Amino acid sequence: MALLMKEAVDARAAKLDTIASVLPLERRDELAELLTDRDVETLRHLVNQGMGDNTLRSLTSDLAYIEAWGLAATGKSLPWPAPEALLLKFVAHHLWDPQHRETDPDHGMPATVDENLRSQGFLKSVGPHAPSTVRRRLANWSTLTKWRGLDGAFASPALKSAIRLAVRAVPQTRRRKSAKAVTGDVLAKLLATCASDSLRDLRDRAILMVAFASGGRRRSEIARLRREQLTVEPPIPVDGGSPLPSLAIHLGRTKTTSGEQDDVVYLTGRPVEALNAWMTAAKIESGSVFRAIGRWGTVSRRAIDPQSVNAIIKQRATMAGLEPREFSAHGLRSGYLTEAANRGIPLPEAMEQSRHRSVQQASSYYNNATRRSGRAARLLS
Repeated sequence: MALLMKEAVDARAAKLDTIASVLPLERRDELAELLTDRDVETLRHLVNQGMGDNTLRSLTSDLAYIEAWGLAATGKSLPWPAPEALLLKFVAHHLWDPQHRETDPDHGMPATVDENLRSQGFLKSVGPHAPSTVRRRLANWSTLTKWRGLDGAFASPALKSAIRLAVRAVPQTRRRKSAKAVTGDVLAKLLATCASDSLRDLRDRAILMVAFASGGRRRSEIARLRREQLTVEPPIPVDGGSPLPSLAIHLGRTKTTSGEQDDVVYLTGRPVEALNAWMTAAKIESGSVFRAIGRWGTVSRRAIDPQSVNAIIKQRATMAGLEPREFSAHGLRSGYLTEAANRGIPLPEAMEQSRHRSVQQASSYYNNATRRSGRAARLLS
């Protein structure tokens, strides 16, 4: 029996490998044990359907969490479709009142379930989940149910009521993905920690400069960037100086586009030089641009995963004497727009580079920068 189970897990791991280029599964072996054969087939089907990479990552992450929670909470794999009672249990375990918990230890997620999920690395923060996280996981749960050709109880009045009442009990303010934006002054401090010609410094310098200068690219876009997406453009003339090198990045499918659209952003000057220095030193002529570096300075053939981009930001922040918890990879994205606002660059021009589709979202960075230094905030200055 144990041998058969191991063979089944190995088979699922092999299937997960076939979609690793789209779904960077750092915990492949753990997921192979956690997910069912049907789960893996559903994910492979979604990949073949051409669903966006970020959506697929979100679905995979949430599916793994829900399966882990189901095992911890019920001792069994998830039933498909999930009954209404299980969905209500999910809400009760994740949206609860901390004050009520002080007088009723059974309120919220049971300690045994909490400890189980925490030991596997699925739970890190203490306290109830953010309502947006719970809603997203339920929505992805519903999507996966529909892709299996099944109907669930996700639209039931009881579930909607439970969520509404639970959200009132755990009011939370919306926080940005990165507590602080990586603006030009912060970026300069991070780059100062990449001063040597070591492979690691060359790579991290290129990641920081390319991610910021290309409009604040998402960490997933940086991690999966390939040499084939880069094209050399004619140098940019400069009055009284040497022409600046120019490079185009063909983004292909992103969070807000489809594979048929070829979004292009441009790099000019120092970021191009930093990228070329890394690719030359690492001898990257094709395939993934940003790769892992081994203990002895060997460059891997495989791309870094998106979480590694986040880790690099935090490591460089620590080296620069900054508080790493205040910065993340998303800080480069918000930092680009904030810096553009501070320098008086028109919003439409900045959005051409950041590729934001929502004016409302992009303008929030501009509004904050303008309000902070505007006349309305200085009536008593």
